[in-house]
Amino acid sequence: MDEQPPEWFDRMLAVEPEHGRTVVDGTHNAWIAWGDVEAPPMVLVHGGAAHARWWTAIAPALAAHHRVVAIDLTGHGESGHREIYRAERWAEEILAVARDATNGEPPVVVGHSMGGFVTIVTAATHGADLRGAIVLDAPIRRPDPESDEGRGGRMFRTPKTYPDLATAMEHFHLVPPQPCENTWLVRYIAEHSLREVDGGWTWKFDPLLFARRQGPASPSEYADALAAASCRIAIVNGERSDIVDDEVRSYMAELLAGSPAAVAGVPFVEVPEARHHLLLDQPLAVVTAIRSVLASWHPVGTGPADVIPR
Repeated sequence: MDEQPPEWFDRMLAVEPEHGRTVVDGTHNAWIAWGDVEAPPMVLVHGGAAHARWWTAIAPALAAHHRVVAIDLTGHGESGHREIYRAERWAEEILAVARDATNGEPPVVVGHSMGGFVTIVTAATHGADLRGAIVLDAPIRRPDPESDEGRGGRMFRTPKTYPDLATAMEHFHLVPPQPCENTWLVRYIAEHSLREVDGGWTWKFDPLLFARRQGPASPSEYADALAAASCRIAIVNGERSDIVDDEVRSYMAELLAGSPAAVAGVPFVEVPEARHHLLLDQPLAVVTAIRSVLASWHPVGTGPADVIPR
């Protein structure tokens, strides 16, 4: 039997988010938001084939001091679909949603996995418009794991329709695969990954998402984007991640050492006992990691630093 969620998660769910839509270049982005609209903005960016609800366990806690907005990138969740998906377009969506759902100040952008790569591209192409960028378990050494699985994996290539929600949820799998002890949270994510259609239930993401995806043609282009990051940036990964190891961390540190972001210093943080899907493995520790990064950027007694000092 699946374990029951802890009391703190029930409290997070009890904080009802706002729901909104923002149209970017003819296609809408759905988003959900928590916190005072006048508080400093933070935008949360999910991984490949995921959705905004992946952040539900931690967003209300982050909203104690921020206006927190979780976006559905196009091709995901409740957002519209495009003919072509590009990281640069997703970056534009992030900024448009930030302007629409917050007070308009430069946001901190936090991205996990594929969303981490999109966050890196956003920091490289729109760094002057960000307060900072936090990258969660997105290795630069190779293409992002969801895309690899999506191009070759049957689950993403030909998503099935299941007769009922319970049956569909049984077929939910983490990509890349890993164990997760918080079965109550995986169950919640699975339920919100599905939509009802004629004949049953199927996944929310665009089944042509990865076939239509264009973007950095090689890992070196993501490396170039990281080296060009022009706002404060931090790297957070799961201590037990199978895809972010010492070699990856060393290479990313080398890239950042010569970047504009290095002027302000680049924190590298490991979340104990977390794997790649650290949002599910150790959600409260991820909150602490993000808060710690923000505290390191704005020590007590100093003013905010929205851009890297020149």
